[in-house]
Amino acid sequence: MAELRLQTAASGHIAREKYDLDTVQGAIQEQGLAWLDILRPDDEVRQFLLEKMDFDELAVEDVFGHADTTAQKFTNHRFIVINARDADNQLDTEPVAIFIKENLIITVRHYSIPALKKFRHRFKKADEEDLALGIDFLLYELLDSIADDWTPILNSYSRQLDQLEFQVFDPSQKYDNILESLHDLKRYLREASKSIESLNTVTMRLLKPNERLIGSGAERYFSDLHQLSVALVKRASNYSSGATSARDSYLSNISMQLAESNAQLTEVMTTLTIIGAIMLPLTLIAGIFGMNNEDLPLNQVGGFWGIIVIMLAFACIMLTFFWRRGWLKTYED
Repeated sequence: MAELRLQTAASGHIAREKYDLDTVQGAIQEQGLAWLDILRPDDEVRQFLLEKMDFDELAVEDVFGHADTTAQKFTNHRFIVINARDADNQLDTEPVAIFIKENLIITVRHYSIPALKKFRHRFKKADEEDLALGIDFLLYELLDSIADDWTPILNSYSRQLDQLEFQVFDPSQKYDNILESLHDLKRYLREASKSIESLNTVTMRLLKPNERLIGSGAERYFSDLHQLSVALVKRASNYSSGATSARDSYLSNISMQLAESNAQLTEVMTTLTIIGAIMLPLTLIAGIFGMNNEDLPLNQVGGFWGIIVIMLAFACIMLTFFWRRGWLKTYED
């Protein structure tokens, strides 16, 4: 069942038992600006939007289907869809449908949106001068609340990125899960960009002079909001680029460490190979003269010490050969 919340400029929050979808239009009579928030809409809400409010059928279907960012003007109302942060998880963004008709603004959503709580407080605190701007002021406050909702989150992403960059370039300590944290940060920023870019698209559309989606008295407010959305887009893009750069630097450091480790391993293997190559003919000589045969020419080669000299000569010959081939340059360096 859909949850309804009604708030007006004259009476503030109106208790739920004082109205329903059939009587909501009568409840806001002579109440000035009004805001009706609908959470988890059902078929009854669909009929209310189509029949009671006479909203465009395609706009209403967007509420119950896949809604893309848009800002449109119909004969008797305006329709806007914008992405906002979901209260369940900072990683999620969900669409919020906004209908504007006369002095009434209706928000329809399927999930809890923290920005709407900020908007509720702003509507309650608005003074007469602000309310005199009409329903466009409420639209501005609603969109500005969605923009302000991302500011502290982007600040936290900035601090997280600074910490990760420090860990990437800190040689004194080894940190765990740096790569995973950088990937998570990239995902968070990508999701934030969905809402921020949606806001930027809507404000840019609202400010088009030929569209006439807002009154001239509110243009300066929406112009400031558009500049804020552009700044948020740039922040998210810069943080995403910083996360990508930190990730690439981290992978480069890992590659350099692996290269150094492979170089050390290669040096060890080269040393062992040279030793093995030298020992092979010595082992052959020792095996030949170690056979239990009476006809071995031990006296002709000088006996034990003669065999040792032969072994040393072979070792020197092989070392000279290795040196001429350049295989011992590493040790010379």
